[in-house]
Amino acid sequence: MNPIAGLGGRVGLKGTDGPEALARARALGAVPTAVPRCALALQSLLPLADRIEVLAPPGPMGADAATDAGLRPRLLAGLPPLLGDGTDTSRAAARMLEEEVDLLLFAGGDGTARDVVGVIGTRIPVLGVPTGVKMHSAVFGTSPRAAGQIAARLLGGDAAVRLREAEVMDLDEAALREGRVSASLFGVAHVPHVRGLVQASKAGARPDDEAALDALARVILREWPADRLMILGCGTTTRRIKRAMGFDGTLLGVDVALGGRLIAADVNEAQLLRLLDRAGPGGAGILASVTGGQGFLFGRGNQQISAAVIRRVGRGNIQVVTGAAKLATLDPAVLHVDTGEADVDAMLAGYMQVHTAPGQRMVMRVAAPH
Repeated sequence: MNPIAGLGGRVGLKGTDGPEALARARALGAVPTAVPRCALALQSLLPLADRIEVLAPPGPMGADAATDAGLRPRLLAGLPPLLGDGTDTSRAAARMLEEEVDLLLFAGGDGTARDVVGVIGTRIPVLGVPTGVKMHSAVFGTSPRAAGQIAARLLGGDAAVRLREAEVMDLDEAALREGRVSASLFGVAHVPHVRGLVQASKAGARPDDEAALDALARVILREWPADRLMILGCGTTTRRIKRAMGFDGTLLGVDVALGGRLIAADVNEAQLLRLLDRAGPGGAGILASVTGGQGFLFGRGNQQISAAVIRRVGRGNIQVVTGAAKLATLDPAVLHVDTGEADVDAMLAGYMQVHTAPGQRMVMRVAAPH
């Protein structure tokens, strides 16, 4: 596992690849979450503990999470002292390949997926526990618990769990931090698949939605109270609303507007909470979009809108805006949340209206992590 995966999410960074980004995340007070999220996945393997052997690199690269989950891992031998970087991930993956494991379960984001698949290719099955900031590849469970359930079903001999080829995306993280998406296909992996528990690849906006969303942006601005904070999530859909107010905003970050003008750009969790303190109860709302192809509402690339922020704003003050054509591509037709806190995920679960055009809405089911 990548022990620093996801470290930059709540503090508004677009990832933690490279020493500079890592140092900045720590300076901003980022708190590691990868180990407990991985341990949550591994808890699903406890009923199989007497039938399987768990191998792990030492310390925070695997053994700590396995031990926290109640498992007794065998440490991988023959590894040099580990720092937890991409080189160490590749070395650990090579040792897993030598051990001929039945499943390589890794925790991280797209960068960790590339490090793993770059070594093993399709020679052994892999499955990702989502702990990163960005997870555009189709090799991750929809949540840590979902990844653990898939692993348990595969290792338990469930014949319904089949392997399929899944895309691993190569994203330029430096470009992401500058607000540009530069992605290409890195490779494919063999991934155990259970419908609804494995996420799809991220898909872009669809041209069919553009005119309707532009019109919807103008309606939202007319109806939004001038004295109410507007917390605008990431992506091209919410950028249409920003542009309707006269500014570009941050494509891959979270911006805040008041009275039709930008008051805070590319904010992090702490900044949002301070703004909410000043706004008072009911003084703010969230405008969020859905990740194309994957159906994520919160927990993928917009971790700045954290569980604490959502809890303060309240479910009734969240407005979802997404094109109808994008929703039509979701399989299954479900929205996902993965905030990292079970009570907030449960609060968001149920049915939610999604605005697709002026006067048009679709009712979608929001699923909490399995």
